[in-house]
Amino acid sequence: MSEWTLKKNGLRLNAPLLTVVMDGVGLGPDDAGNAVRRAYTPVLDRLLAQHPNLSLAAHGRAVGLPSDADMGNSEVGHNALGAGRIFEQGAQLVNVAIDSGALFEGEAWRWLVEGVKASGEPLHFIGLLSDGNVHSHERHLHAMLRAAAQEGVAAARVHALLDGRDVGERSALTYFDRLEVVLAEINASGFDYQIASGGGRMVVTMDRYEADWRMVARGWDLHARGEGRRFPSARVAIETLREETGAVDQFLPGFVIGDAHGPVGPIRDGASVCFFNFRGDRAIEISRAFEDESLDTFERGPRLKVRYAGMMQYDGDLKLPARFLVTPPAISRTAGALLARQGLRQFACSETQKFGHVTYFWNGNRSGYFDPAREVYQEILSDVVPFEQRPWMKCAEITDATLKALGEGYDHLRINYPNGDMVGHTGDMRAARVAMETLDLSLGRLLARVEALGGVALITADHGNADEMFSRGKGGAFVEDGHGGFVPLTSHTLNPVPFILFDPKRRVPGRLQAPFIPEGGYLGLANVAATTLNLLGFEAPEDYAPSLLSLD
Repeated sequence: MSEWTLKKNGLRLNAPLLTVVMDGVGLGPDDAGNAVRRAYTPVLDRLLAQHPNLSLAAHGRAVGLPSDADMGNSEVGHNALGAGRIFEQGAQLVNVAIDSGALFEGEAWRWLVEGVKASGEPLHFIGLLSDGNVHSHERHLHAMLRAAAQEGVAAARVHALLDGRDVGERSALTYFDRLEVVLAEINASGFDYQIASGGGRMVVTMDRYEADWRMVARGWDLHARGEGRRFPSARVAIETLREETGAVDQFLPGFVIGDAHGPVGPIRDGASVCFFNFRGDRAIEISRAFEDESLDTFERGPRLKVRYAGMMQYDGDLKLPARFLVTPPAISRTAGALLARQGLRQFACSETQKFGHVTYFWNGNRSGYFDPAREVYQEILSDVVPFEQRPWMKCAEITDATLKALGEGYDHLRINYPNGDMVGHTGDMRAARVAMETLDLSLGRLLARVEALGGVALITADHGNADEMFSRGKGGAFVEDGHGGFVPLTSHTLNPVPFILFDPKRRVPGRLQAPFIPEGGYLGLANVAATTLNLLGFEAPEDYAPSLLSLD
C-alpha cells in the first residue's frame, strides 16, 4: 500500500468539517490580566461548558522547540496542526548545527566567509536581537561573530532589530549591552566589529505576507544604504528615541550608527550578508530584496552584488534564499496533502497576517496547492493600521467568506482568526477584550451555519497570548507601571490551548478522549491532524500523533 493511501474507518459525515484556529487564545489563569476571560464571550463560554473539550500543549517540546520553557508560536503551531507529528523546529535545528560545528563547516558559511576575505568588505548580520527564541536567538549571532573572527574575517557589522514582543517590551538595552560585550571581546584582538543600524521589528525590515513593504524599504535604507537618523551608539539611539517618541521597543523608529564622516556600516558590493532569523514568515521579503533581480515593490535600485544567505531556507518551494546555513525540517505527508490525494475538497482562509499560517505552514512549509482543482485558499487583505486601533481586524470578512464556502461542498475547511494574537501583542487590554468579543461574535455566526448543515467543527488555538496581558514579577503578582496600571505583557504565553468538538447533531459515533501518551510524550497540537482524518473517514498514518477521538 502506498504511503499516500489512507485506510477508511467507516465514518462518513456527509457534511462539512470546519477547523477554527483562534490565534493566540490560550487557557490562562482567570484573573484581571486575562483578556479572554475578561471579555464578553458567550459562545466560547458555552462551548467550554457544554461541548466535549480538552486542553492541548502548544509550546516547548510539544511543538518541536528546544525546551518546555520556550513559548509556542504561530509557525510551529500550524506546522504541528497540519503535519500531525512533532518535528524539531528552527531554534533546535540551529542549536544543534552550532554546537556540533556543522553550521561552520557548511558550504553556505564557507561561501560567506570566503567572499569577504577576498573582497575586504565586512560580513554583515541582520536580524532580531533578543533571546525570545521565536524568530531568533542572540546566542546564534554571538556564536557566528566569534566564529567569523576565528576564521580571520577582519570586519563585521550587525544590523540589529529590536524585539519587545517575544520578550519584555522595553528590554532591548539588555541585548544590545550583551552584544557590545561580545564585540569588545573580539575587537580587543584587532578586529573591527560594530553595530551599524537598528529599529523596531514592527517598523523596520520584518514585514510578512507583503502586508507593508514600506517596512522593508525602511530597513533597506538603514541597512544597505546607511541612510537614516544618525547616532554615535545603539544605546544613545535607543534612549533618545524612547524619550522622544514614548514607543516601546517593537515600534521604535529606525536608526543608523555613525559620525560626521558617515555611517559605519552600509552594505556595499563585495560584502557578505547573513539574515540570522531562523523563522521564515518575516524573513522572506528582505531576502527577496537581496536576491530578486527585478524587484519592484519599492525603490531598491539595482540589486547589490553581495553574497546573501539566510539562517534557513525560508520558502522551500520558492527556493528563497538560494543559500542557507541550516536545513529546515522536511515535512511531508501533511494532512492537507493526504486529503488531496484522497480527492477531498479543501478550503483555507484568513486575513493577510495569518494567511500563510493556514496555507504555507499548515502544509509543511510548502507554498501553493496540492490539487488546484479541489482546493481554494482565500486571503482577506489586512488593514495596514495599528491593531489596537481596529481590534476587530477582518473577523467579519473571514466569517463571510467561510459562510459562503460552507455551502459549496468542501469536505474540510480551515480558518484562522488572528485577533487574539495580533491584538494581544499590542499589550492593550481594552483592545484585546474587543478583539475577543469580535471573535466570539464571528464564531457564533459560523457555528450556527455548521449546525444547520449538520456539520462538525473543531475549535482550537496555536498558542496563548491574549490570555495573559500583564507582566508578572517573581512572586507572580502583576508588575505595576507607576501610573495606576500594570506593565503590559506583549509576548506569547506558555499556557495550553483549548480543543473543542462541536457536534450538535451527534454525527460522531464516539467521544473526545485523551489517548495514551507514553512517558516523555505530549498531548498537543500534533494530535489534531489524526483527529481531522478520523472525522473525514480515514485512519491516520501510523507515525501520526494519535487521534483525540475514541470511535465506538
